[in-house]
Order: sequence, then C-alpha cells, then structure tokens
Amino acid sequence: MNPIEVIEAKRQHLARMANQSGASGEISALAEMKNWVPRPRGVGLKVLLAALAEAGVVIKGSSFDAIALPDNKHIDFTDPEAVHLALPEMTFIEIKTANQKRVRSGFTGFFFALTEAEIAAAEVLKIRHRVALYNKLTGELLMTSVADILARTKSMNWQLSVQL
Repeated sequence: MNPIEVIEAKRQHLARMANQSGASGEISALAEMKNWVPRPRGVGLKVLLAALAEAGVVIKGSSFDAIALPDNKHIDFTDPEAVHLALPEMTFIEIKTANQKRVRSGFTGFFFALTEAEIAAAEVLKIRHRVALYNKLTGELLMTSVADILARTKSMNWQLSVQL
C-alpha cells in the first residue's frame, strides 16, 4: 500500500467508525420527537447532574443526548427545585444516527459505538435510559436499550480512545 492508499483507507475507516454527521442526526431525531429536549449545557447540566447525584445516580454529562419529558412539560434546568421535582419523569436518551445505505430496516447492518459512560448510565438509570436508533435516510426510529442492543449484536470490536 502506498501512502495515498493508506490515507484513503484511513478516511474510509473513520467514516465508518465515527459518523461525522452524528450531531445533525441528533438534531433531526430531536425534531421528530416533540417531548424530547436536548441535553442541557452549562449551569443546566450541572444542576441536573447534581440532582441525579443527590438521588444516588452518578452519570457523566456525555452519557446522553436528550431527555424525554411528559407531553407539554417544560423544565428550567437552571432551577434546582424544578429539576428535582421533574427527575422521576425524565427518561435519558442516547441517540445513534445511521446515514448509510447499507443499514436496513430494523437497523440490521448498523455499526456504531457505545461509550463506557453510555453503558454505565444505562446500568444505573435502568428503564429511565433508552437508546434511539435513528436512520436519517429513511426516518426510521427505533427505541431500544443497551441490553437489547447487546442481545442483538453480531460482532463487537473493542478499542481504546485516547487524547494527547
């Protein structure tokens, strides 16, 4: 393999491993679900994580992308009391977006990663943690769980991600 072929192989690998349009897929999925709100940022995220910790649930802020709320419910995530009162009604959603033609109905052929933080959140949140598989090409949305995903898995590849 010459250097150009190595670079092209790397690009193909990265395109498969890390969906660069994941954020736009999350936005599309959020737009489809009227009772989902994006993960709070800044002070709102700190207040939410503190309320969860007070309830004995310790998760990372990066372990979910959205929160499902009861219909017509609005929460000021900067208000600790409002967050505390609404906490039992929240479902934490991790969104995984497919935009490849090879992904078939029911998400057969969908290759994606689950982080340690996402798996840990699913473990402590139990039924209050869901994974939304969203096919951006077809609009298909499948709500599932980490346990159900692992039960369907045809292959797993473990990796160590580092930042220098």
